[in-house]
Amino acid sequence: QVPLVESGGGLVQAGDSLRLSCATSGRTFSSYNMGWFRQASGKEREFVAVISWSGGRTYYADSVKGRFTISRDNAKNTVYLQMHSLKPEDAAVYYCAASRVMQTVTSDYWGQGTQVTVSS
Repeated sequence: QVPLVESGGGLVQAGDSLRLSCATSGRTFSSYNMGWFRQASGKEREFVAVISWSGGRTYYADSVKGRFTISRDNAKNTVYLQMHSLKPEDAAVYYCAASRVMQTVTSDYWGQGTQVTVSS
């Protein structure tokens, strides 16, 4: 198993910034592609961002491109999602994910999620 623990969610106003973190055990962290997905109330899970195991490649959903930045620190066994200019439509439970292949559809391992609420 690959344990994943998200943190950093909370209640913010539209236009604010927030940074999410995802920590793991670190035994095999550097060998996984890491990503973020989200699921809004009443909606299906959707892809947000992914970063390769080396950190050299990233890919974003069109809805967040230019506003969100994914990064990773393999020495700290942590992946981050820096969110700027948050909109009410960004409100959702955000899930950290680990995958052996770089993909935007699903993943191999999932965290329990952290709630992000955006008020207008």
